[in-house]
Amino acid sequence: MSAAGATLRVSEIFHSLQGESTRAGLPTVFVRLSGCPLRCVWCDTTYAYGGGEALSIEAILEQVAAYRCPTVCVTGGEPLAQAACLPLLTALCDAGYSVSLETSGALDISSVDLRVSRIVDLKAPDSGESAKIRWENLERLRPTDELKFVLASRADYEWAKAVLAGGHQNSALAGRPLNELCPVLFSPVWNALPPRLLAEWILEDRLPVRFQLQLHKLLWGEERGR
Repeated sequence: MSAAGATLRVSEIFHSLQGESTRAGLPTVFVRLSGCPLRCVWCDTTYAYGGGEALSIEAILEQVAAYRCPTVCVTGGEPLAQAACLPLLTALCDAGYSVSLETSGALDISSVDLRVSRIVDLKAPDSGESAKIRWENLERLRPTDELKFVLASRADYEWAKAVLAGGHQNSALAGRPLNELCPVLFSPVWNALPPRLLAEWILEDRLPVRFQLQLHKLLWGEERGR
C-alpha cells in the first residue's frame, strides 16, 4: 500500500516523554492507532480498541511536525492491525524522524521499514494472549529492535526467563539466547507485580536484561495523552 490516499484510524497524537524501551526519558511524539486483535487482561489502553479519527498520512505528518520533535513512536492498540501503518512508518522515516514501533508480536513484522526500531512485546501467560505470539518474528529481529516482556507474576517471570534463555521450539532460533539478538526488557504490570520484587529476581538470576518501569505512569499516573 502506498502513502497516497491512505487513511488510518487514529486514537490520539500527543507529545510526552517516552516511558519505556531504551528510549525511556526521550521527548517523543506518540501516534496511537486504533484497533487491536488482542485483549490482554491488564491492558491500560482499552480506549484504543475502537473508535478514533480517520486521518490521511499527510494529516498525521502535519500534526507530528507541529510538535517540532525529532523522535516519533507509533503505538496502539496494535498498530500493525491497520495495513496503512506500513506506509505511515515509511513516510515518517522519509521525513527524517527517528521512528519506533510498539507492537504486540502477534502480527508479522517483516514488512516494517528497516529504518524503524521495532519494540516487540512478547505476551506472557498472565496476559491471556500468549497463544497469539508469532514466534517466527524472533528470526526477523535486528540489533536495533527490542524485545519487551511485561510480567504480572512469578509464573510470568519463569516463563520469560525460559524464553530469554532459549527462544521457543516453534522458532528457528530455538536454543539461542534472545539477548544475543537485541536488547531485552523486563517490566512489571502496573499495580500487579511489585517492581522491587522483579528487580530482585533479575539480580538473583543475573539475567542479561534491562529492568524498566513505565516512566510516564510514575510522572502522570493514568492520565491519558501522557
